Amino acid sequence: MAGIYIHIPFCKRRCIYCDFFSTTQSEKKPTYIHALCQELEIRKDYLQGEDIETIYLGGGTPSQLSLEELESIFTTIYNIYKVKEDAEITLEANPDDLAPEYVAMLRQLPVNRISMGIQTFQEDIVKLLHRRHTAQQAIEAFQRCRNAGFQNISIDLIYGLPNETLETWREDLKKALSLYPEHISAYHLIYEEGTALWNLREQHQVEEADEELSVTLFKTLIDKLTQAGYQHYEISNFCLPGLHSRHNSSYWTGKKYLGCGPSAHSFNGLSRQWNVTSLEAYINGMSLGKPDYEIEELDLYTRYNDFVITSIRTCRGMSLSHLHTEYGEELYRYCLRMAKSYLEQGLLEKKGDNLKLTPKGIFISDGIMSDLLWVE
Repeated sequence: MAGIYIHIPFCKRRCIYCDFFSTTQSEKKPTYIHALCQELEIRKDYLQGEDIETIYLGGGTPSQLSLEELESIFTTIYNIYKVKEDAEITLEANPDDLAPEYVAMLRQLPVNRISMGIQTFQEDIVKLLHRRHTAQQAIEAFQRCRNAGFQNISIDLIYGLPNETLETWREDLKKALSLYPEHISAYHLIYEEGTALWNLREQHQVEEADEELSVTLFKTLIDKLTQAGYQHYEISNFCLPGLHSRHNSSYWTGKKYLGCGPSAHSFNGLSRQWNVTSLEAYINGMSLGKPDYEIEELDLYTRYNDFVITSIRTCRGMSLSHLHTEYGEELYRYCLRMAKSYLEQGLLEKKGDNLKLTPKGIFISDGIMSDLLWVE
């Protein structure tokens, strides 16, 4: 089983915190869609004929595409690849794009999961972030999707925002839970160098949340969502039972995936490759039938490090038998040696065959994962 990721780089405007590859050159959409469909054709053998169980349209803002543009993408995929009948097919959407006619249009497509970028319900912060929607529009868009028949909706939230307090975060969580989405992704705000938000911090116009507040917000997130019946199945992701993101989970379980579009990454089990981060270079390469990408062959130690980073962050943790079988005695013993002090401190635990974070360990997961990595 494998997945396909489609990058749609178009945005009406950039949010001040975003460092994903995106563009406001919407006039290039027709040319881009043609190039994207060419890549899907050119790279049809990358997944070696495996069935497709997930398709994910991310961005950018995929909800900037028209019916005709989305139909072109799906027609190409279904003509070339074997897509399972029960495939999870996700489209990322901005709330203000989800007008009644657009939601009705989406129901004509294979899309069966909506991932909605709400981020916060605090109107002043929504404006600061340069989001296009209001908090009320986000609520109405969610309800519109639900009423149209979408039974699998994910919402994104961000915490650690400028001027955020524990009280405003509790308010955000209360409103999110009142919608009762099947899935919630919640990420701590990162000040990425080169973004408008980074510049505002450097100019002392906004202040970064301190560590104590960040930990308190994260703990509140876990407590509130688990009390409401959500499973904390990955560090930043929560779902109602059985409704985890199958596509994102494939990244954490080592499944193959094909990434199409500028900046998109692919993985076939033995190598990683990523497309050029330029709309013009991407389109030009496809017009010549020569995709512009870089490739990295993965040696044993790199694959081990990938396994550590992707598996430890999930609720299942790391399969020790898989570690031993796939990566050998040396790395198996190395991992257990590096994990020993964390096991003694109650930050990691063994449950059956798995090595996993404890509730206490989740709060310092980055440090734990870093120490388990192989360093020459």
